[in-house]
Amino acid sequence: MEPQVHYNGSGLDPTVIVARTDVCTSPESTADSSADYQEDPDGDCYAHEKETEKLTGKQGAHNDVDFRHAAREVALTSESPRDNWDKKVEFLLAVIGFAVDLGNVWRFPYICYKNGGGAFLIPYVIMLVFGGLPLFYMELALGQFHRSGCISLWEKICPLLKGIGYAICVIDVYMAMCYNTVLAWSVYYLAQSFTIELPWSHCNNPWNTPSCLASGAGNTSSNLSLTQISANPANSTSPAYEYFHYSVLEIQHSSGIGDLGPIKGALAFCLLVVFILVYFSLWKGVKSTGKVVWFTALAPYVVLITLFFRGITLPGAWTGIQYYLTPQWHKLKDVRVWIDAATQIFFSLGPGFGTLLALSSYNKYNNNCYRDAVLTGTINCLTSFLAGFVIFSVLGYMATTQNKDIDQVGTHGPGLVFYVYPEAVAMMTGSVFWAIIFFMMLITLGLDSTFGGLEAMITGLCDEYPRLLRRHRELFVAGLLVFCYLCALPTTTYGGLYLVDLLMIYGPGLSVLFIVFLEAAAVCWLYGANRFARDVESMIGFMPGAFWRLCWNYISPPFILFIFVCSMVTYEDLRTEDYIYPRWSIIVGWLMTASSLICIPIYIVYRLLITPGSLSERIYLCITPEEDRLSRNTSAPIQHIIKHPHSTTTHARSTAV
Repeated sequence: MEPQVHYNGSGLDPTVIVARTDVCTSPESTADSSADYQEDPDGDCYAHEKETEKLTGKQGAHNDVDFRHAAREVALTSESPRDNWDKKVEFLLAVIGFAVDLGNVWRFPYICYKNGGGAFLIPYVIMLVFGGLPLFYMELALGQFHRSGCISLWEKICPLLKGIGYAICVIDVYMAMCYNTVLAWSVYYLAQSFTIELPWSHCNNPWNTPSCLASGAGNTSSNLSLTQISANPANSTSPAYEYFHYSVLEIQHSSGIGDLGPIKGALAFCLLVVFILVYFSLWKGVKSTGKVVWFTALAPYVVLITLFFRGITLPGAWTGIQYYLTPQWHKLKDVRVWIDAATQIFFSLGPGFGTLLALSSYNKYNNNCYRDAVLTGTINCLTSFLAGFVIFSVLGYMATTQNKDIDQVGTHGPGLVFYVYPEAVAMMTGSVFWAIIFFMMLITLGLDSTFGGLEAMITGLCDEYPRLLRRHRELFVAGLLVFCYLCALPTTTYGGLYLVDLLMIYGPGLSVLFIVFLEAAAVCWLYGANRFARDVESMIGFMPGAFWRLCWNYISPPFILFIFVCSMVTYEDLRTEDYIYPRWSIIVGWLMTASSLICIPIYIVYRLLITPGSLSERIYLCITPEEDRLSRNTSAPIQHIIKHPHSTTTHARSTAV
């Protein structure tokens, strides 16, 4: 029976149509595809009435939806059921957990005080409102509307750029390697914190050097003589610094990235523990992740608030907070401050990694993604601000007890959380307790981020190859994590820190900036910002305001291009305070960057080769959105969508009421 399509003045009237999708159990059908269907008394199959809700709208709330959206919804009902979040709050926690990561703790406070303290909040908020939040909103809406991961999404928007999805998957592998290694360090620290005396609180350990100098509130112990300390205080190193480098990493056994040394068994085991935790959080998809994020997303806030109240009671805490917030207005004239603000916003909110697309693709179609974007984006930035109080109250305490300036005790990156903050914790009363909750916070912060990155890759590949991968998700996730674990093992060698630094800079770095620019340009300029705004309207019931459409059309793509160009112009070869990376390692780093970006031109060539027609016809078809390609047969576009959604044995019918 052919579908009966009724039109009003402007298109399909969803109030006079009921679409039913029949997926009849047959030798070709699977249990999953027929689970939600039952037979009628005549032996025909029919879908539950809930499958028509997307088309008709709830109580006529979307009566003005146009023909193309209605046709798309009929196509969606013919797909096998897609998992949804059990509760809306689980999705929000997952997004917050992904956005609020270790960078909020170890990067934002440093960037803030380096760029003018309180004055930095002005460019930060401006970049959030005009650049970061529109892109954040865009990705949440894209995933929810198209219900697709980072690969198959491009078939619906711009097939020629499908390589972007594969590039994102490569980047996510690099992120899993370095992020999970940092988590392994945190697990190691947590295990070592269950002791009477923290091992990094003094200089009497076998790994300590003659330069070790332990400072506390009112006392100083050292392996240096008083004469040596007085002559050259810069010779001294803290026990926390030596513990991280000489006990945890044992970096003294490596001469550089060309001499990584053997794998350290304890770190390899900690890394295995991390991957096991990740597996049992991801193996069932959003059904398992949705339960885990109740702990991993909320626990960091409990710890942050606890550390905040502990920090502000320490001697010298307000000196640190004043240093953090005191405005230096003259720095706003420096263009680098604005570049840092834009870069921090981008990497904090995290568009371009495919995670927001994946997480939102499991939402219900009519979920208010606009409210979600504003809420979660704001929470992320406020969390960064709160973390600054936690960090600088402790830095002020350290500066007071050691009689130093704050810029002499502070740092950023892994060093801040693995030897600066632990050194401060070791000087506190009840240091063991504070160390335990601090490293638990780091683990939960990191787990949420690695969940998000890996889920982006898993969802993208499962959506692109559903018969091969989605039906066997548990095995696929296990195989993928084993692969990532083996790739990450070199980071657990004695020289693994050199490799982690290389991965962090050249793995995602510049490549993800270019990818997000292509994504924003394709959605806003090829697919069309106005078309995208109508897509959003069909979901949430109202058109995004003029501000959002202005940002998508004219601000967001140039915003990302600005960050990318500035990053290229200001690029310097990777080096640390005490190590210069050899030239060959920099080349390897750029090859890592190219390994993800190369997916884009390779797929462009492949797509043009397999598309029929002349070159101009091929290009046109490859940059045309799916709904426009399907509607080229104007005689019966909706019938084509219903009959051939995936070229399977699925059949559909619509009954007029």
